[in-house]
Amino acid sequence: MREPAKRFEDLIVWQKAHQFVLVVYRLTQSFPRSEIYGLSSQFRRASVSIAANIAEGFRKRGPKDKIRFLNIAQGSLEECRYYLILANDLEYGDVSEPLRIIAEVSKLLEGYIRAILTSDS
Repeated sequence: MREPAKRFEDLIVWQKAHQFVLVVYRLTQSFPRSEIYGLSSQFRRASVSIAANIAEGFRKRGPKDKIRFLNIAQGSLEECRYYLILANDLEYGDVSEPLRIIAEVSKLLEGYIRAILTSDS
């Protein structure tokens, strides 16, 4: 059995979410200049929100509080999934790597929530 995480940085789900943020920043650098205050900004903000809410939820004491922040992260994740569809349709770059990572983050987040729910019962 794994030792419980002492810091949010120890969570694999956070590590993958952070990796996603870095990929989003690299991807959006190649977006047209006209998107700097539009899609680029929104996409970056939503990607950061995933990792930030996982981090914030980590320190919350009760399972309900933890899950609330993880649900917010899930919402931001779905927002990013849409931005990837849009970026692909607009031909703004190769979205295969971010799509792979976001799918992984989604599964890990779901598992983390399930683990919190079952450990509370």
